[in-house]
Amino acid sequence: MAGENIPVAANVLGTIGTVFWCIQLVPQIWHNWRHKKTDGLPASMMLLWAVCSMPFGVYMILQNVNIPLQIQPQIFGFFGFVSWGQILYYNHEYSQLKATLLVIVSCLLCGGFEVLFILTLRIPYHKGITWPVLIFGVVAAIMLAVGFVPLYFEIWKRRGRVAGVNWVFLSVDSLGALFSLFALAAQGTFDILGGILYIVVFLAEVGIFSSHIIWRFRHRKLLRAAKESGKSVDELLAEMEKGKDIENETKASSVVQKPVDQGVSTDEATASASRSREERDLERGSD
Repeated sequence: MAGENIPVAANVLGTIGTVFWCIQLVPQIWHNWRHKKTDGLPASMMLLWAVCSMPFGVYMILQNVNIPLQIQPQIFGFFGFVSWGQILYYNHEYSQLKATLLVIVSCLLCGGFEVLFILTLRIPYHKGITWPVLIFGVVAAIMLAVGFVPLYFEIWKRRGRVAGVNWVFLSVDSLGALFSLFALAAQGTFDILGGILYIVVFLAEVGIFSSHIIWRFRHRKLLRAAKESGKSVDELLAEMEKGKDIENETKASSVVQKPVDQGVSTDEATASASRSREERDLERGSD
C-alpha cells in the first residue's frame, strides 16, 4: 500500500501522466470521425482496454496511490468505450443509436461494478487481507497486455504496416505510461503491478512504432511513388493486389486451356486414324 504522505514530485508526475492518458484517445477518436472508417483498429482491442479500466481503477484506488493515478483509469475507460462505439458504427454496420446505447450501458456497468468492488474490498483490505485487490491488479495488467494482441495481428496481416492507428494517440499514450511510471517511482514505495502495467504499455507501443518504421524503410519506393502520383498508399497497394489477381487469373486460364487444346488435338488424331482404317477396309472390300 502506498504511504499516506504522497511526495509532491509523485503528484506532479502523476498529474502529467494522467493528463496524457486523459487526452490520449481524443486524437484517435477525432481520426476515426474524420476518416469515417476504422480499418486496422480492432474492436476487441478497444473493448479490452475499456473494460480493464474497471479492475485497474479498483486496484489503484484501494492501493491509495496519488489522486491523479486514481482517476486515470475512469477517464481512460470512458474514451476507450467511445472509440469502441465508433468501430462498431463505422466498420461493423451498427446503427448510430445502437452503438451509442452500447457505449452508455457499458460505461454504467463498469462504473457500477467498480464502486461495488471498492466498497466490498475496502474493509478486508484495511484489515490486511490484500490478495483480492492483487487479483484485480493482475487481471487489469493481463487485459491491457492482451488488448495489444489483436492490433499486432492486424500489423502481421499487413506485413508490418500499421493502419488505422493515430500516431499522436500512440505518442501521447507512451508518454502517459512513462510519466505514470515515474510517478510510482517517486512515491518512495513502488507499486510493482502498476509499474508492470505501464511498462507493458510502453514496450508494446515501442514495438508498434518499430514495426511501422521498418515497413516504411522496406517500402520506401512505394511511398515515393505514392507521393509522386498523388495517390494514397492504400490506393497503390490496392492496385498492386488487383494486378496480382489479374496475373494469377491469366496463369490459371492458360493452364486450363492447354489440356483442352491437347484434348482437341487427341480427338482429331483419333478421328483421322479411324477414317484411315475405314478407307483401307473399303479398298480391301472393293478388291
